[in-house]
Amino acid sequence: MRIENSFIPVDGVGEKTERGLWERGITHWDDFERDAVGETTADRIEAFIETGRERLDAGDSRFFDSAFPSAHRWRLYENFREEACFFDIETTGLSHARDDVTTVSVHRGDETLTLVADPDPIVGRPLTREAVREALADAPLLVTFNGKRFDVPFLETAFDLTLDAPHVDLMYPCRRLDLTGGLKAVERAVGVERDRPDLSGRDAVRLWREYERGANDALETLVSYNREDAINLRTLMEHVAGALHERAFGRADR
Repeated sequence: MRIENSFIPVDGVGEKTERGLWERGITHWDDFERDAVGETTADRIEAFIETGRERLDAGDSRFFDSAFPSAHRWRLYENFREEACFFDIETTGLSHARDDVTTVSVHRGDETLTLVADPDPIVGRPLTREAVREALADAPLLVTFNGKRFDVPFLETAFDLTLDAPHVDLMYPCRRLDLTGGLKAVERAVGVERDRPDLSGRDAVRLWREYERGANDALETLVSYNREDAINLRTLMEHVAGALHERAFGRADR
């Protein structure tokens, strides 16, 4: 599903109207025909397509983030997948007001960067405000799991940042596919395998405490765990985007 397959951002076009267009073979902006809808809606669709083409050429993901209903923002992924930024954090607890960020892993393209809350870590790079800004600030699309409630507030509080880039929090589209529970449970449900399936977020806290007491191998394990979280988000995003695409177009085909 690409942005150019979508008509739902247009005022007055809901899922039913969009599906009706697809059923008539109008599955792309290039296919649009005015007589498929009323005059007012046709004017709005044509205006959106004209503006949308300009914004796509400009790489303006924020325009589409504002235009799409929240339940359909996963559709931005295909257009911005090459520069999409998958990230995950580990912390010393659950409160962004009281606890600290220990590691941040960012997966983008073919590279994965891990930042560690240590001025001279044995693995990764030091976790600083500027390092987080550099890793995330210019991303056209952020992808997390439960990041809107957890990862983003933690980073914004810890480093006095505003992370307002378009954001797909996979927890919500996963629920539309009846994939519930935490990230590890969802991964198992879709067949994503891990090197250390026995580790959990609770272990991440324990590993950091062990590292603080001098166990360097604990940090290596923590970083490996955190990096796998970020990398697996790409695999999960691909699955979710494909499944929701099939669900949307499958209904139109029936």
